Amino acid sequence: MDKSDIQENTENIQEGEEVVGADMSQGIILKNLEDMIRSSVANIEKLRNEMTDHRDTIESELESDEVYRKHSEAAKEANKIKSSTKAEVMKRPGMLNIANKMKSVRAEIKELQESLSEYLQEYERMSGSRQIEDENGDVREIVYFAKLIRR
Repeated sequence: MDKSDIQENTENIQEGEEVVGADMSQGIILKNLEDMIRSSVANIEKLRNEMTDHRDTIESELESDEVYRKHSEAAKEANKIKSSTKAEVMKRPGMLNIANKMKSVRAEIKELQESLSEYLQEYERMSGSRQIEDENGDVREIVYFAKLIRR
């Protein structure tokens, strides 16, 4: 082994150490990120439980109040009357037609939003930009919403 071979091996080892160092650094960052996610999920669950306890306390207190209970029963009766009146109005032929049109428009909007989402993902992937100008010249930003769900 001559001097140039030793120097080449030394450079390879140093380059390898940088890669290993980068992998370790990325591993540490990933571990810290996982810990922050777990901590956030635990805090959210804790606060939701706390909210449930507070809500139960308020509901219990309201139900034990005689005036509130009477007003609540009167409101329930008024809602029943309102609902039956609405049902009667919605049975009219013109109203049924409009309700069906609304349902159709809602479905079309949902379908268009799903397509738009796919177009935006592809636009960002191809252009590398998270911004796009709309027809009015306004610049809009592409944003994503991440959510953690149970499996």
